[in-house]
Amino acid sequence: MDVFTLRGKVTGRFTDEEFFWFCAENPELRIERNSNLEITIMAPVFALGGYQSGEVTRQLGNWAHSEGSGIAFDSSTGFTLPDRSVRSPDASWVSLKRWNLLSEADKNRFAPICPDFVIEVRSKSDHLDDLKEKMNSWIRNGAKLAWLVDPQDEITYVFRPGKPIEKITGMDRKIPGEGPVQGFILDLSQLKI
Repeated sequence: MDVFTLRGKVTGRFTDEEFFWFCAENPELRIERNSNLEITIMAPVFALGGYQSGEVTRQLGNWAHSEGSGIAFDSSTGFTLPDRSVRSPDASWVSLKRWNLLSEADKNRFAPICPDFVIEVRSKSDHLDDLKEKMNSWIRNGAKLAWLVDPQDEITYVFRPGKPIEKITGMDRKIPGEGPVQGFILDLSQLKI
């Protein structure tokens, strides 16, 4: 079992506060909520997938630190999106301008903000179609750019609002950022070990 979904009257009635406490009381679980208010519990990421996700987070974090106009987040960060889903991308970036509009209370919860930029890395336990739908959800909820890196098939999918999905083939590539993350470069070759 790699994903277990809880659905029904009970989960659909969870307030945002109750969902927050459900997650807080089960910190050993990887939990998300979709726009239908179904709760998804996921298996831990396999070791290689964890390395690849961590490497993406490191590269984005290093760039964000040196560039200074926004902050990067890791895979354990949950965001409450406009459609009430609570999602956790492998790596994400939010502009300081938008981040600073949040209250301190909101910053210490699943922040009610959609990241400007998200990256998901497909691991062996992930289903590609589910990840593509998740990427479309990020875009529908306000992300300006989203990358789905699939090291297994050596394809990176680029999602942008109102545009067709772009495919970039190969893991020996450097993917240049654009829009909110102009100047960021993801070196895919660093994901191979």
